[in-house]
Amino acid sequence: MNTSAAGSAPKPLRGWRVLVPRGGPWGDSVAAALRTQGATPVIAPLINFAPSEDAATLESALRDLADGAFDWVTLTSSTTVDVLHAYRAVIPASTRIAAVGETTAAAMAAVGYRVDLVPDEDNSAAGMAAQLIALEPEPIRVLTLRSALAKPVLTRLLTEAGHDVRSVVAYRTVGVPVTDKVAADVRSGRINAILVTSGSVAEQVHEQLPDIPDDTVIAAIGPRTAKDARRAGLGVSVVAKEQTVTGLIAAVSNFPLPHAADEFAPSTGAIQRLQG
Repeated sequence: MNTSAAGSAPKPLRGWRVLVPRGGPWGDSVAAALRTQGATPVIAPLINFAPSEDAATLESALRDLADGAFDWVTLTSSTTVDVLHAYRAVIPASTRIAAVGETTAAAMAAVGYRVDLVPDEDNSAAGMAAQLIALEPEPIRVLTLRSALAKPVLTRLLTEAGHDVRSVVAYRTVGVPVTDKVAADVRSGRINAILVTSGSVAEQVHEQLPDIPDDTVIAAIGPRTAKDARRAGLGVSVVAKEQTVTGLIAAVSNFPLPHAADEFAPSTGAIQRLQG
C-alpha cells in the first residue's frame, strides 16, 4: 500500500468546522465522513424524540411487528429509527422495510437494520406510497410509524389503494437546546457550515440560532428538506444533488472556506510584538 499517496488524498473541507444536527450512531457516522474530507465536525443534536403519549398502542404494534403481522413497515423520518433502536424492535425477515430517504436508510444501517426500499425520486410520504402501490398490486398489511405532527398522507394513500394499514404514532419531536459555546461559535462564524437533514432540524436552527452570518453555508439534504427549511424561515445555501450524507458533504465542499485560512492565527501586530 502506498501510504504517502493515501496521506496526500485531497481533503476539500480542510479547515472547515461543520455542525452536525443529530447525535447517536447517525451523527457519529456523519462526523467520521466529515473527518475524511478534512473537516472538524461539531455534533450538536438539535432534536430528539419524546415518547408517544399512547405508548401502549406503540408497544402493541411493535410486538405484532416482531411476530410477523405485517408485510411492510414504513419509516418517514430518521427519528423513527431512534424509536426502533430504543425499543430494540425486532423486524423479521418476512417483513420488508421502506425508508423515505437516504438519511433514514443510513440511520437504519447505523443501528443494524436493513432497508428494502427507498423511493427512487420523490423522497416524501406521497412518493413512498406511489412506489409501494406500484410494487404491490395485491392488498398487503402495512405498519406506518410516524410522528405526532405528521399528516397521515402515507396511510391515506395506501388505504385508498386497498391495503390494510395500521398507522401508529411512534414519537413526539422535541427540540434540544444547543450549548452556549455552539451558539457563540455559530454567531461568530467559527462554524462554517450547518447540515440540515429535516424540517424539524431546520425549525430548531432557525429558532435557536437566529444570528447566522451570511457566509455560513446552510446545506439541505434534499428538495423536500429545503422547502421545509424555507417555510420555517431559514435560508438555504445549497441543496444536495444526491439525497445522501455523501451528497450533502459534497454540496458543502463546492464552496470556498468562508473564513481566511489563518483566521485563528496570531494577528500581525501580535507577531511583531513577539519578534520585537
